[in-house]
Amino acid sequence: MTSIRLEAVCKHYGSVRAADMVDLEVPPGELVTILGPSGSGKTTLLLLIAGLLAPTAGRIRIGDRDVTDKPARARNIGLVFQSYALFPHMNVFDNVAFPLGVRKVSPANTGHRVRDALSLVRLEGMEARRPSELSGGQQQRVALARAIVFNPDILLLDEPLGALDRKLREQLQVELKQLQRALGVTTILVTHDQEEALSLSDRVVVLDGGRVQQVASPEEAYLRPTNRFVADFLGIANFVPAPTGGEGVVRPERVRVSGEGDEGDAGVVSETVYLGQSIRYHVALDSGRPIVAVVPFGGERFGAGARVHVTWGPADVWPVA
Repeated sequence: MTSIRLEAVCKHYGSVRAADMVDLEVPPGELVTILGPSGSGKTTLLLLIAGLLAPTAGRIRIGDRDVTDKPARARNIGLVFQSYALFPHMNVFDNVAFPLGVRKVSPANTGHRVRDALSLVRLEGMEARRPSELSGGQQQRVALARAIVFNPDILLLDEPLGALDRKLREQLQVELKQLQRALGVTTILVTHDQEEALSLSDRVVVLDGGRVQQVASPEEAYLRPTNRFVADFLGIANFVPAPTGGEGVVRPERVRVSGEGDEGDAGVVSETVYLGQSIRYHVALDSGRPIVAVVPFGGERFGAGARVHVTWGPADVWPVA
């Protein structure tokens, strides 16, 4: 297992700072997700680590090696893109074997390693199929097998599940995490999907404007965001006065909704959204402040126009800058 360290890494395109003084350390075996809005620098950072872009300044280290000036082929990195980038004229076996051929691995050893990689992604028996004969999920597994077949030090995933429908994406999220744990390979995932980042990661890196806003566990980033941007970007945030003064944030799951006459801030339900296991209420408080609450399904129900009271505990409010 190998660590990754970025030291004051910058990538500038004229006046645009796609990466701006990024410091990041990923311990061996960890799965870290880089998360941020479009244009925040997520893919730029991934391509810098992969060696497909050269930094304007700063150093990149993989393990004890300074790879800043090393080409991609010298970094022993597995890379999976959203498009999968499979060779359409090759069958599954040859697609997965391709990196081994580049590395001059013997045919006998190639066969063993390809079969092992396909077994890990549950594609045994599909060696002869072409990519056009596979589903999107199967193509994604082939791309993963090709990325791990040569035992990379680092695995980089750029929106690998973005082209899949929601149900398949959730299934493969579980499989991807299980595969990463089984291999113990240090992994960086880039995604715009907040739920995917929170469910998969050991830690998340939130970017905005090429700068790191927070590096934390998913739970810490969600419940204790370091600033207003992180609070607003990760899920839904209600901005309310903090008990200690200034502004704070309370998550919708912490907001309680009750009928007229109870304690709390009064308001009117402007929208009710049924989510299956829960209900999301959009409430316009009499003070003019909007509040969103997510409550488990099965309790008292309120329709649009209903008068309600909303409450939350002081401990549920996290101060933000």
